[in-house]
Amino acid sequence: MTSASKRLPYLDWVRGLAAIVMLQGHVFDSFLRTDLHSGGAFTVSQFAGGMPPAVFLFLLGVTFAFLLDSQERKGVAPAARWRAGVKRAGYLFAVAFLFRLQLWAFSMGQSPATDLLRVDVLNCMGFSLFFLSLMAFFRTTERIRLCAILGVAIALASPMVSNLDSSIAPEVLRRYLAPDHLFFGFFPWAAFVAFGMSAGSVLRVARQDEIPTVMQWFAWGGLGLAFSAYALSGMGISVYSKSDFWLNSPGLVFIKTGVVLILIAFAWVWNLQSVAKGWSWVRQFGTTSLLVYWVHIELIYGRGLGALKGFLTVPQTVLAAVLTILLMLGLSLLWTNRRAVWDWLVPAAPVEERVSGD
Repeated sequence: MTSASKRLPYLDWVRGLAAIVMLQGHVFDSFLRTDLHSGGAFTVSQFAGGMPPAVFLFLLGVTFAFLLDSQERKGVAPAARWRAGVKRAGYLFAVAFLFRLQLWAFSMGQSPATDLLRVDVLNCMGFSLFFLSLMAFFRTTERIRLCAILGVAIALASPMVSNLDSSIAPEVLRRYLAPDHLFFGFFPWAAFVAFGMSAGSVLRVARQDEIPTVMQWFAWGGLGLAFSAYALSGMGISVYSKSDFWLNSPGLVFIKTGVVLILIAFAWVWNLQSVAKGWSWVRQFGTTSLLVYWVHIELIYGRGLGALKGFLTVPQTVLAAVLTILLMLGLSLLWTNRRAVWDWLVPAAPVEERVSGD
């Protein structure tokens, strides 16, 4: 991760917005009465809640592109850059497995041991980055084009991967590769990481005075991409013998990618003024998104609030979502200021003056 002084505020803002949308989506999914799941409130909540994974994966690609470019500028050899990418992928895998282990341990025997192998978004991050680390053997200017092509290829191949006979493959391998409503497989989710690497490479190549132009291209290009993909998907024309729009459709990948590009451009403009004004609660979420993700999953889907699951009305669920967001914001602030909080709770003992007896 980049240090706080080197972070780009507008990327933290996008990440923070995704975290907030994710929180409300999970609260509605867990706490709203099941007979209300066909209503408009739940539909809107879950439709918006489908964006955060794409945002997180895209921004992972952006920051990884920053890392590779930074090493390239320092003269690090391609093989060493690749090893750095594999190391980051390994870190994400370790976090993913620790996350699953904690959830399984806290379930107190209610979850099967197979849940330890569940492919969550963190697993997808590690798996995708492991393969995309091969882009370290290319220069930043080359990654702009190559990663964009790779993202398109992954998206276009997803319906075909879904239709492959994978019965002979181990179940865990199918979960990591094939599209599935319950898991985050390489197809199509890795496409967002590849597109993020392309966009991140653009940001690194552009001079500071060129960033406004880049953001205009992101905004208009994202709008054109999303609208075109939506229009083509609505026509019902497909070259695939079998495709599921909500599971493996390239159109949905392109729509979400377009929306992410628009969000980045909007966040850049928004933060031009808000940075000067100081602290932003949305950016605050973005700086501690992993912590918020980890804790809220246990809070919302764990045993602690089990009595509320599938029990609340729409207004009650909205209130629960607001309270969850406020609670996670408090946790984020507590973590960011943990040293100051610790010093306040445990003040340092005063240094006694040494009095010489001589």
